[in-house]
Amino acid sequence: MRCGIDLGSRSVKLVVMDAGSNELTAATVYETARFYREYGLRTDSGLAVDFAALGFPEVSQLTATGYGRNTINIVGATIIPELKAHMLGAIAQTGLTDFTLLDLGGQDSKVIKVRKRRMVDFQTNDKCAASTGRYLENMATVLGIGLEELADYSDNPVELSATCAIFGESELIGRIVEGFSVAELSAGVNYTIYKRIKPMLSALKSDKIVFTGGVALGGAIKQFITREMGVEVIVPEHPQLNGAIGCAVHN
Repeated sequence: MRCGIDLGSRSVKLVVMDAGSNELTAATVYETARFYREYGLRTDSGLAVDFAALGFPEVSQLTATGYGRNTINIVGATIIPELKAHMLGAIAQTGLTDFTLLDLGGQDSKVIKVRKRRMVDFQTNDKCAASTGRYLENMATVLGIGLEELADYSDNPVELSATCAIFGESELIGRIVEGFSVAELSAGVNYTIYKRIKPMLSALKSDKIVFTGGVALGGAIKQFITREMGVEVIVPEHPQLNGAIGCAVHN
């Protein structure tokens, strides 16, 4: 069995894959602190993953990526860059060889241009939370709704111009006071995400965009990209696990 782990800042994504068939036998998302606390064994060489406690004692190959790969030494793991892991995951999940990958995670956003199964260009935004899942979480809290509900609104978006996640909250509260509906406000929040990533998508545009990350679980961003850019947007079966899948298929 092969295991791939994406050590995110907010969550740890883990998949276990059969080495012969590449079939997923397990796929789980853990809160980061809980994963380290319950399934990490501190050793002199670093942090060992307790696969017996996870229920997968037969794992023989471990590959890791993500936010924590540079701060935590995972014993016995092959470490690969995030961009490579996400590209490999997208190829494995879709079978495509030429596409643009959009990954919206909890702390950053990535756009990767892939040609003939190779990364030929990329852009990332890891300096500001305004185009990430953290921004959506904050805005959902202000609106008093869940992330799943927020992520499905795309009609009649309210104009939100603040480019900072913190100032964005204040602007959203102002729009609430003006009497806009939750649906319009939520669509405005989602459209703000789209506006932030559009320049990167335009610079690295393809006929097909593979959309991954936790934000891809909702439909609004996909609809904005499809309507305004006129491209096909593909959300694979496991968008949030894409980086971990890329690790598992890495040889």
